[in-house]
Amino acid sequence: MELATLLQPIDRPWEADALPRWDGPDTLVLAFGSPELMDAPGPLRHLQATYPSSCLLGCSTAGEIHGTLVHDHQLSVAVARFANTRLRFADTAVSGPEDSEAAGAALADQLRGPGLRAVLVLSDGLRVNGSELARSLSQHLGPGVAVTGGLAGDGARFQRTWVLTAEGPQSGHFCAVGFYGNALRHCHGSKGGWDTFGPARQVTRAKGNVLFELDGKPALPLYKSYLGERASGLPATALLFPLSLQDPEGRNEDIVRTILSVDEEAQSLTFAGDIPEGHLVHFMRANFDRLVDGAGAAAQGLGDPRLSPTLAVAVSCVGRRLVLGERVDEEVEATLEALPLGTLQLGFYSYGELCPQATGACGLHNQTMTLTVFQEA
Repeated sequence: MELATLLQPIDRPWEADALPRWDGPDTLVLAFGSPELMDAPGPLRHLQATYPSSCLLGCSTAGEIHGTLVHDHQLSVAVARFANTRLRFADTAVSGPEDSEAAGAALADQLRGPGLRAVLVLSDGLRVNGSELARSLSQHLGPGVAVTGGLAGDGARFQRTWVLTAEGPQSGHFCAVGFYGNALRHCHGSKGGWDTFGPARQVTRAKGNVLFELDGKPALPLYKSYLGERASGLPATALLFPLSLQDPEGRNEDIVRTILSVDEEAQSLTFAGDIPEGHLVHFMRANFDRLVDGAGAAAQGLGDPRLSPTLAVAVSCVGRRLVLGERVDEEVEATLEALPLGTLQLGFYSYGELCPQATGACGLHNQTMTLTVFQEA
């Protein structure tokens, strides 16, 4: 595998020799960029013109990760030319979260084939039920295929996101790349670092990813009571106080859910993934040091130090960035420090992270640092 990464300001022309001339069907181009590229897609069009035969995968962000730094208004790019790994691109359009299950099946149908080892998927960050997408992909691809990725971001605005398609950056799309062959070395990790507080409350009324009642009471007023004066900043301030979701029978590991929107009339909260009735929830808040330690733990043990080069795709949650503030670079420094020497890292801040759970099936995570590492034997 040959590998290069670069950071491109979206308001400047590309330098003549900035991009390696590695176009071909076994070349992967990753591009994580500013939401503004939806209206001014010139840098993305340049990538597509430079790599017409390659697999291009990208999305909008709540911050672009490149090396040990987090940026805004940039395009973070990786170009990886594989020697013995085949690639295939898949794309499907959606109109809303209710299409997520069917979209997962459509992507799986396009990617399923002999030698499929891993899938990297990016979705619209707002028109999605991440739980349904992850569940559908795992179900239709079957065991043995690792699915990782994330939900596109739009800073703290929650207005629109884009995913890179053959027609350019578009809303309402889910895209993925499949990796085929025994030469691929692929691993992943995901950790949080949030603390719970307050009593456990039971989900007494919910539908899909919309929560209506906790302990028989309207969910939105109860949640606002925990936020206090921060409630006036919803939904953005909800990123600072996610929910921990616990199976009451203890069959699965606890997961974290982030709020995407609120409905004042229905007094409900809409999340990035499912909120099953009967589950228990805890409110959560940040611990700065534990967030950074969690990021480092996500990278621990990933990758084979004997193989080079190494590409690490980091997908962290926008909520972590808001909490860490000026310290946000510390968590991407922590991941790179734990990865094999010489690893090239890029990624983005997201509205949700996709990564296998303890069961092996892909699941939606929120408020985590999730890493996917690619090497080739």
